[in-house]
Amino acid sequence: MKRYVLASSCSVYGFQDGILNETSKVNPLTTYAKANYLAERGVLPLVDKNFIVTVLRQATVYGFSYRMRFDLAVNGMVRALFKYGKIKVMRDGTQWRPFVHVKDTSNAFITVMEAESEVVNGETFNVGSNDQNIQIFNLARTVAEAYGQECKYEWYGDPDTRSYRVNFEKIARLLNYKTNYTIADGAREVWDALINNRLNPDDPKTITVKWYKYLLETQKLIREIEINGKIL
Repeated sequence: MKRYVLASSCSVYGFQDGILNETSKVNPLTTYAKANYLAERGVLPLVDKNFIVTVLRQATVYGFSYRMRFDLAVNGMVRALFKYGKIKVMRDGTQWRPFVHVKDTSNAFITVMEAESEVVNGETFNVGSNDQNIQIFNLARTVAEAYGQECKYEWYGDPDTRSYRVNFEKIARLLNYKTNYTIADGAREVWDALINNRLNPDDPKTITVKWYKYLLETQKLIREIEINGKIL
């Protein structure tokens, strides 16, 4: 029996009022969110008794990892505070977003892989916890307070069109899943990794879109100067 777990995202909910569960309508607004929803629609019809398919809609991930992402809200706020002494907050700060620690979402994948097939086959689960739905400006305060700092901030960007709160009761009820880490825990560990030089805040690989653009530009340059597949 084969299993496939799709790493999708709560971003498929886009902009909606109320608290959303797995049966709520989706409203993907970005290319990323639309791609995730198309992937969900592509894999779920493959379900049968010999091929177990489960979709995990993850909250916005935070926390230290060896493939670090500084283009995610919590991690990016910690980086900004470390580099500039203030947090950059996307306007207007009232938008809601759910969050989950990288270790907690990793545990969700393990939980699904080890679950009885009839419980998870063809199912979609939101991954996170109800108490980590938070507005972005309050998130900035939480990040700063995690290591006793004043919340100095500056606004950036246009008002965010994404805002959603998510219900995570299904995964808790059916799989006895719970999170173990808080936003403050994640902020402190990223800060500690920066202070102790385990993370480079200027590593281009930590900003995904910029890194992909760099790779494409580098590939183009190599093709322009190579002859017969070799660089002279």
